[in-house]
Amino acid sequence: MSDTLDLSLGAALVLDGREWVVERREPHTGHVHLVDSGGARQRVTFRYLAHYSGCRPSSRTMQGAERGRQPKSVKDLKPDRLRLVELRYAHLMEVAEGYRSGSPLRPGPGEPRPQYDPDTTTVTARRLAKVAELAAMDRQEARMLGLDRVGMRTLIRWQVKSRSEGVIGCADERWLRESGGHPSVGEEVREAIHAVRAETLHGAKVSMRTRERKIHQYVREQFGDEIKVPSYWVLGRLWHEWFGTGRQRQRYARSAQLPEKGGYVLIDRPGQVVALDTTVLPVMVRESVFDEPVKVHLSLALDTYTHSICAFRLTLVSDTSVDIAMLLRDVMVPLPMRADWEEEMAWPYPGLPAAVVAEFAGYEVAGLPFFAPETVTTDHGSVYRNHRLVQAEKVLGCNILPARVLRPTDKQAVERVFGSIRSLLFEQLPGYTGVDVADQGADPQGDALLTISRLEQVIARWIVETWQRRRLGEYAPHWDPGGDHSPNSLLAAAFEQGGFAMQIPRPELYYQLLPETAVQKIDPRRGVKVLGLYYDGPALGPYRGAGSSRGGARKNRWIVHRDPRDRRTVFFQDPLTHDWHPLKWTGLPPAGTVPAFGDKRTTELLRRAELAGLRPRTDAELLPHLLELMRLANPVDRWPSRLTRADKIEIARERLAGEAAAADRPAPVQRPAAKDATIETPVAIEEERVALEPVTAPHRLGDTVRRRNLIPGQNPAGTAP
Repeated sequence: MSDTLDLSLGAALVLDGREWVVERREPHTGHVHLVDSGGARQRVTFRYLAHYSGCRPSSRTMQGAERGRQPKSVKDLKPDRLRLVELRYAHLMEVAEGYRSGSPLRPGPGEPRPQYDPDTTTVTARRLAKVAELAAMDRQEARMLGLDRVGMRTLIRWQVKSRSEGVIGCADERWLRESGGHPSVGEEVREAIHAVRAETLHGAKVSMRTRERKIHQYVREQFGDEIKVPSYWVLGRLWHEWFGTGRQRQRYARSAQLPEKGGYVLIDRPGQVVALDTTVLPVMVRESVFDEPVKVHLSLALDTYTHSICAFRLTLVSDTSVDIAMLLRDVMVPLPMRADWEEEMAWPYPGLPAAVVAEFAGYEVAGLPFFAPETVTTDHGSVYRNHRLVQAEKVLGCNILPARVLRPTDKQAVERVFGSIRSLLFEQLPGYTGVDVADQGADPQGDALLTISRLEQVIARWIVETWQRRRLGEYAPHWDPGGDHSPNSLLAAAFEQGGFAMQIPRPELYYQLLPETAVQKIDPRRGVKVLGLYYDGPALGPYRGAGSSRGGARKNRWIVHRDPRDRRTVFFQDPLTHDWHPLKWTGLPPAGTVPAFGDKRTTELLRRAELAGLRPRTDAELLPHLLELMRLANPVDRWPSRLTRADKIEIARERLAGEAAAADRPAPVQRPAAKDATIETPVAIEEERVALEPVTAPHRLGDTVRRRNLIPGQNPAGTAP
């Protein structure tokens, strides 16, 4: 089918599946008037019709040989036919340009020949010379080369068709004639084929021979022996044409028959759709507590318009809904420049000076886009369907667009990015494990050298320095499919087309994204009870014993936010000033600190207290049990030789989650005055890490030796990506 669009009067074309007829043209203004079968009219420009992907010629007004067929290609030719077509095209180029290569920059030996010299001959003279040359050839040789019946009209026809179709325009139509098809089948056989299709689609995958037997059985039992059923080969060809090759997996074949829901989304600006996904990183790294080789999970946020990796997170074992909520917050927050990054990695986008962005952000910003996501698309993993994440997405104002069940094409962009990162980056790192167990090295655990924090720095640098500047290739935009574009250039083009709304969220967004807990009352003595533990602080003073003025489903309840990664602290928003205040766990000691513990450790603690029949008057009585669970009561229990690999990974995971929670938490405006206040920053945690021995008095601290031997040294917590 030709790529040209016929806009002559009376010609038909199809716009978005609806047929229109050209009623009037206005070449002087560049417009054309269209009318459909119902009498509706519209006026569009030539430019719109030429560049709109939903416009195509109607098969009713196309030439008969091209109706209902896809465009021809040189790949449709057999190898021997292709060589003949290339030979014909070389003769045609010698007639048109004087050189068989088609260009004077690549002349062959003795070219241009005198009778084909474009400087001294006309096109007609060159055509006559070519006809005479071919007529002088040996008839048998010319017949074998397909040049025995080439005249003036043939050369003209080849030249006209080659202008729109290229080399394939010189091919003989008989070489690419339409397939002869297959014998027609009656309605009875057609019904049997569709019935067997429905039956085999519901069950397990079977061979074509089994389908053939079922078709014969259906026809015989439903219509009798008089109906003739085609042969196995005809049925196989029918099945292939109607339902495809049948090589796909059975579950995907069933999913392809599911009804469409919502259709497709046309993405035309950055931030319109952000795809989220998580995968196991194919690189073994070492955790920072026991130096054990482990695998981590990589979570990505990909802008599907520019293919920018806006944010990423590394989590040990698996991610949670809070990790994904913080990942979405990272999409909205500018990425700060790091100390070892060069100036070329700073904010590069035109139309918005780097100084302006730095002024609003409060720091020098790296060359990575940030924006408020409009729509978030995810798969159906439990972490993405979690009601806490849905609530966080509503806080951010995002539309939720989950991928359709068993439809990998809905999320293919982010899946392709995972594969690209693996081939471009992860394969170059020590400890690479391959795509599966069969492809990994002899000792990937021993090859692991990078720590989790170091790997995070490597990935962040690679994204800003390499990925954002890399050519997209087949993912070029629809308005310039042949251009060289990178995620950075696409974002700059979007700035030029639609501007950029710089929205940097306030630090308080961290608290709003945390899970909420509704508390019935504030105990005058113990504070608020959040999932089994009591929390207290000076911010609760004016509201002790009083009910909340809240109405609705949570009438008279106080709302407290908690970070499931660090249960030492919860957060309370003052209803009058709307300031956020930390409330520390009442079981913490008055001096020193306890390492971070999450929801899982809290559940184990409460279960242990219940099995022991403990009814604590204060949460301080739970502290010794917590220390035993965390293997902090006795430093000997924390020796690496006395821990299993699972125990080491669990301790490292808890440690890494606590550091991530501290890094995500906004820096406090001022330090609390009380000496026993909860530690709020990773640096403070690092400075005051101490051990607690088994206690008779719950708050008795261990000696200096225990404090030194409790936890191996670690680097300060890194910043979030």
